[in-house]
Amino acid sequence: MGKKDRKNLSIIDKELKIDGSISSTGKLIIKGQVTGTIDGDVVIIAEDGIVNSSATKVSSLTIGGNFQGEVSASKELIILATGTCAGKVECQDLIVENGGILNADVSCKTSSRLTQGKESSTFISGLKKEKRIEL
Repeated sequence: MGKKDRKNLSIIDKELKIDGSISSTGKLIIKGQVTGTIDGDVVIIAEDGIVNSSATKVSSLTIGGNFQGEVSASKELIILATGTCAGKVECQDLIVENGGILNADVSCKTSSRLTQGKESSTFISGLKKEKRIEL
């Protein structure tokens, strides 16, 4: 993905419809409609945003609008109170606000087991890998 010192910001505005593949670094805000694949760092689907994606690979996805399809988030998936998510979800951390809708096949895994194959270098201090408990 991108370098952490970069602060890229891309916006797909309300009147914009995209059919195809999107690859971005930094933050991508979707207020319009996207049909296709998304590959990026931090993706935010605004309240008016609609995404229908067969393959979305991101580090963080926040849904305030409507997402349908398959998503793999190496860090987190956040569904806001105004958000709807349907399809297949694979993530490390899952947060659903009160009022948010999740109708998906959900798999929450450690970062090393996600399809992106990237390992997180951050561990809770004092917790050794062999002592981690998985439920």
